[in-house]
Formats: sequence, structure tokens, C-alpha cells
Amino acid sequence: MFYDILTVLLSFAFHYPLIMSYVWMVMGVYYFFHWEYGTPRTPPILAEYPPISILVPCHNESDTAYETIGQLMKQTYPNFNVVAINDCSTDDTGDILDELAEKYDKLRVIHLATNQGKAMGLRMAALMSKNDFFLCIDGDALLDPDVAIWMMSHLVSSPRVGAVTGNPRIRNRSTLLGKLQVGEFSSIIGLIKRAQRIYGRVFTLSGVIGCFRKSALHRIDYWNTDMITEDIDVSWRLQLDHWDIRYEPNALCWILMPETITGLWKQRLRWSQGGAEVILRYFKRMFDWKARFMWIVYLEYLISVIWSYIMLFIVLLWITSFFFPDPFEGLYLSIFIPGWSGIFLGTTCLIQFTVSLMIDSRYEKNLGRYIFPLIWYPLAYWLLNATTCVIAFPKAIFRSKGRAVWVSPDRGIKPTD
Repeated sequence: MFYDILTVLLSFAFHYPLIMSYVWMVMGVYYFFHWEYGTPRTPPILAEYPPISILVPCHNESDTAYETIGQLMKQTYPNFNVVAINDCSTDDTGDILDELAEKYDKLRVIHLATNQGKAMGLRMAALMSKNDFFLCIDGDALLDPDVAIWMMSHLVSSPRVGAVTGNPRIRNRSTLLGKLQVGEFSSIIGLIKRAQRIYGRVFTLSGVIGCFRKSALHRIDYWNTDMITEDIDVSWRLQLDHWDIRYEPNALCWILMPETITGLWKQRLRWSQGGAEVILRYFKRMFDWKARFMWIVYLEYLISVIWSYIMLFIVLLWITSFFFPDPFEGLYLSIFIPGWSGIFLGTTCLIQFTVSLMIDSRYEKNLGRYIFPLIWYPLAYWLLNATTCVIAFPKAIFRSKGRAVWVSPDRGIKPTD
């Protein structure tokens, strides 16, 4: 009996990520040919250009503030202003923002005397703004000039659209870890976004770039301040309130990512804990028929959590085999020994990156140079997700529900070009 159960668990541990890879690829390709292929890369002409506020929460952004604000001023959208929120920075971010406000008439600066967190900063800026639409970015992000037009094209075309998520791209690529994340955002995250849009719902819009309708945010009482990842939480509450969230791949946003193992680990652990907090908080809502459109996304994440703990169980069994005889003649070790399964896995990784390269070459050239270090990265992605999930889930359960405040992230090595 135990042998049969263990065999099933081993089979599930191996096949689940492979099946999901092909699901993402098939749906990603469908999305591409249905909504992207053959469409012009020039921004559309909108029927109207309602005023928007670009909200930029900042905490210790002295290294990036000049560049980020300067790039924002190049937006081709004809009717916008920028609101920068200095959230109790301990460096000279506040002075830099004040200096920039004197230079740019479109810029307003809000200074917070104590560390309130990103969600509270966004809430305050949104409530103070007279505009009905918000484009929210991180303090290190560089937007392509036409981003606002691309994102607003969804919001002005349908009153059901509550938010639009953009297409984050990695800026810093001087290290192997930086290069790997270039492929990750294309071959994994980009495909997942497209696949989930086929489901009809997304797990999260990107916190680094999102465009919102104020009336939609007002209905759900804006961003929650007690969630460690406010972007995942606001995505779920908008969709549970029956607002549509769109994905706009033309809205390119260039971001800095961790280029150290420690920085990457902390970032992914935070993301994983934020996802766990969301599925725990809205578990009861999943029994409501009105929330049925979120069932697939919820189930997808829940199965990934189960898979993570099964992987932990298998690894523990494998470790015990070094100290105690394996009663099943090497079954514990079989999943870790490369064979036909290793060839199949490597081939799948290569196919997945090739598919994503085909799709993303429309938005970024020369991605092919990253193909060799990326062949096995999807496997590393799954293992990283499993490890962070195993640790993050109990952290989410036992976390005290206080306000989530700023902790300066590792943003890697800033590019010099």
C-alpha cells in the first residue's frame, strides 16, 4: 500500500510541472495568435484621453529617482501628472524629489513622516488625486514612452475593466542570475500571464506596473495595508468584485531585480508568502458561486502548494536512504537520477523557452543569446518555488496581522548603459 502511494506521489512530483509547462505553452500561443499576432506595434489612437495620475511610491530611491522621474516625463499620453510618495526615506530621496518637483510642473511630492508601507502610500496618493485613473509603478522602474496609452486603451474601451497589468522586463543583466531572470520573465511569467487570461482571471497583476480605475478601487476600499504583497491582494479583491483585469504586453516596464542568491531568495519568499496569505484569506469566498471564475486560478495555486510539500516529503525520504536501507530497491532515489526523464525534462525546458522567445521577440530583440543558460532554468524555477512555498505557507498562517511596511529590496547591479 505504501509502495503504491509513494509511486503515485513520485509520478505526480515529476509530471505536474511538465503538464503545467505544456498548458502554459499551449494557452500562451493561443493568446499570442488571438490577441497579439499581426496587430500594429504603434500605440492606438484613443477615443478620449481622460487625465491620469502616475503614482510612484518611494523608499530610499536616491539611486534611481532622477532616472525614473525623468523617464516618466517622456510619456506620450497627453494628459497626466506624477505623484511621488516619499515614505520616510532614510537617504536623500526626499530632497531629490523636491528638486525634481521644481524642475517638472507635472510632479507633486507627498512626504510621509513615518514608514507607512507601499499600500498606505498608494492609498493616500489615490485619495488625494482628483483623477479617475492611476498608473502605479515602483521607484526603480523605467517606462517606455507609450505605456500609458497602451494601458488606458483597455480602460477607456470597456467599463468592466478595473485594472491592466503591464510587461516587466529585466534591466540588469551583467551577472548569470540577472540573465536567467530575463528568460524567466519571458519563458515562465509571461506565459503564465497569457495562459491565465485565457482562464479569464489572473493570479496577480504586476506590482511594478499596474493601471487602475479609481471607481473600481473605491468599491473594494483601495489597497489593504496588512498584506505583505498588496498587488496580489488587490488583484483578487478586484476580480472577486467582478472587475476584469487585462494583460497588455506592449506596456514595457524596465525593472531592476536581485542579482544575489540572498536577494533573490528574500524576494521570492515574500512573493510566496503573499500568495499564501491571499489564498488563506479568501478561502471561504471560494465556496460562493459568484466567485466561480476564480476557481481555476485558486486550484492552480493550491495544487502547486500540495506539490511543494510532496517534493519536501520525497527529498526527506531520499535523505533517509543514506542512513537506512531503502525497502523499495532504489525507488527513493529514482526521481533524482537523470535518464529518459531527464532528457524529456530538458527538451521541455528548451521548447518552453523557444515558444516564449517566439512570442517575446516581438517586444525585445536578441533574446536568443540567453538560451543556453536557460535550458534548465524552468527546473530551477520550480525547485525555488517549492522551497519558498514550504517555508512561506506557515509564515503566512502565523504572521501577526499588522501593517506591512517598507523593507528596501536588493535591486542588483544597476546597468551602466
